[in-house]
Amino acid sequence: MIEEQKHDTIVVLDFGGQYSHLITRRVRECNVYSELLPYNMPAEKILEKDPKGIILSGGPASVYEKDAPVCDPKVFDLKVPVLGICYGLQLMAHMLGGKVSRARKREFGKTELEILDNSDLFFGINRKKIFCWMSHSDIVETLPQGFETIARTENCPHAAVRSKDRKLFGVQFHPEVVHTEFGKQIIENFVIRICKCRPTWKMENFVDEAIRKIRSVIKDDRAICALSGGVDSSTAAVLVHKAIGDRLVCVFINHGLLRKNEPEEVLKIFRDKLKMNVIYVDASERFLKRLKGVTDPEEKRKIIGEEFIKVFTEVAEKVGRPKWLVQGTLYPDVIESARTESPASRIKTHHNVGGLPPWTPFKILEPLRMLYKDEVRKLARVLGLPEEIVKRHPFPGPGLAVRIIGEVTPEKLRICREASYIVEEELKKAGLYDKVWQAFAIVGDDKAVGILGDQRALGHIVIVRIVTSLDGMTADWARIPYEVLERISNRITNEVEGVTWVAYAISSKPPATIEPC
Repeated sequence: MIEEQKHDTIVVLDFGGQYSHLITRRVRECNVYSELLPYNMPAEKILEKDPKGIILSGGPASVYEKDAPVCDPKVFDLKVPVLGICYGLQLMAHMLGGKVSRARKREFGKTELEILDNSDLFFGINRKKIFCWMSHSDIVETLPQGFETIARTENCPHAAVRSKDRKLFGVQFHPEVVHTEFGKQIIENFVIRICKCRPTWKMENFVDEAIRKIRSVIKDDRAICALSGGVDSSTAAVLVHKAIGDRLVCVFINHGLLRKNEPEEVLKIFRDKLKMNVIYVDASERFLKRLKGVTDPEEKRKIIGEEFIKVFTEVAEKVGRPKWLVQGTLYPDVIESARTESPASRIKTHHNVGGLPPWTPFKILEPLRMLYKDEVRKLARVLGLPEEIVKRHPFPGPGLAVRIIGEVTPEKLRICREASYIVEEELKKAGLYDKVWQAFAIVGDDKAVGILGDQRALGHIVIVRIVTSLDGMTADWARIPYEVLERISNRITNEVEGVTWVAYAISSKPPATIEPC
């Protein structure tokens, strides 16, 4: 019998800031489990998590506004260390008797920080000045009683504060973003030195714990897995297979929106290499028929998600009606669908998040729903998945439908598939594929005049999107060498019929998203 290992936990209360979810990931990089919870969760419920520390995230509101989000005041009396970041610092100061006001001069972006005391939060940083990342319009003007300043900037006199007696800390800047020098060390100082957490959150430990939990949930029932061939669903499938063996049936649905050669590659890996039971369903015509005439991105996602469930239901009828449907849902999927009930708005609807329609016979099992992508890749290696799966770029569940702007037509689908294949192939040849987060082609209805041979031709514009990221929550456009972009452009216009122009997308996330739809 596997003995459960209890991990120390850091709770992050989400006030809706754009970087809120990076905090959770940064804590996990310290090998400490962290969980994102709604800002208004009662202190008694927080205590049920047995946290070693609490972090208050940033947020877009001002603490002095009407209906500004506030946490349970008892959070500051739980006798565990608390770290407030940006809005979290302002809220702490406001609730404990300090004064927060509009800044005379706002600070956004790279800012020089002067460290006044490096005995706790800044321990090990042997410099008096570092650069940090600011994003605020308000400042703490007067500290609550018992607090002292441990860092400042030119325009922010209380850029980092503490109350030693109560183990309360606050920073006006964002240590969770990579632009802040020593940001990871600041978070590690809070988590390890101040909260005294044990660094036991590792994927090697996660495997045994997950298998035990899966077995306890599924018991003697059978499960059916939504297998796409991406690292998320593949890892979920292998993990559940280790837990319940042949009682898992994997279903690979070809919805006609897959990458080039994907069905053949996925079946070869899972049937031949991993020896797993995989049912292949070609439902291309069915999906494309339902998408005919649909142009709205959200509507496309909903149609594809609904059709997926219908197909699974039909397959389940043929294989003995398994009770459980396994999905490779990750933490960012849940977050982007605004499932923490934070003030954050819903960014997009994920086809595999939000529960199942009432008419389905399944109970849903999401063994990876608390993991980030980088953690899933580590887990995949621990489970022995081949590198061609581990290193694959993320691919959305709705497939090429969300990379086609407007209606999904056979012509646009062909162009998107062939052009994306060229993008990936050229990046691999240049040794860049593993250095970027995601790379693909986008096709819409816009056309431009070109010259093919000696003739004037009207063809589609293909937009190439290549981004770098750590977790998909934020992303930047990749600075690909011009000669590689030139080869990509030449090949697409020469080899993909119906394309005359190739453009390169240079919008970051935010304000853009990674996928166009």
